[in-house]
Amino acid sequence: MERRITQALAIVFAGFSALSGAVSAQELAATATTATDAVPLSVVERWRLDPTTVFDSNEIVIEDLHFIARPVVVFADSPADPQYAEQLELLLSRVEELVIRDVIIITDTDPAARSPLRQELRPRGFALVLVGKDGRVALRKPAPWDVRELTRSIDKMPLRQQEIRERTE
Repeated sequence: MERRITQALAIVFAGFSALSGAVSAQELAATATTATDAVPLSVVERWRLDPTTVFDSNEIVIEDLHFIARPVVVFADSPADPQYAEQLELLLSRVEELVIRDVIIITDTDPAARSPLRQELRPRGFALVLVGKDGRVALRKPAPWDVRELTRSIDKMPLRQQEIRERTE
């Protein structure tokens, strides 16, 4: 019950902060978890508060995102990788188009950590991996990809087609 109240307050405050621009969604999420000493927000709750957040792969349990979000995972062997930097710049420059398509951006730049996501998707060096809402790998690219190309691939997915039809009805 207390958690629902916290979530409701977070949504209300998010609406006010969107109007005033005074408080970011991340600040709001931090406040919501500390104000009531409740359990910290899950990745999905944090993503819903601010869908432009870039998550680290160590925070993610991919199964928690099934039928909720489309993970786009950017792998690199180092955060200094120029392809990694270029890919993040491309994604964040048109993030609103990804938000419309329920995309969650996840990064992994530490091969030594062997995150569960890295073990499951097995990238070699730089890789861009798009996972569908059903949990299946929909696309793998060994080089940076533009948001326009990425959204075209997403829009061809059967579940995305269904979402488009439902929104127009």
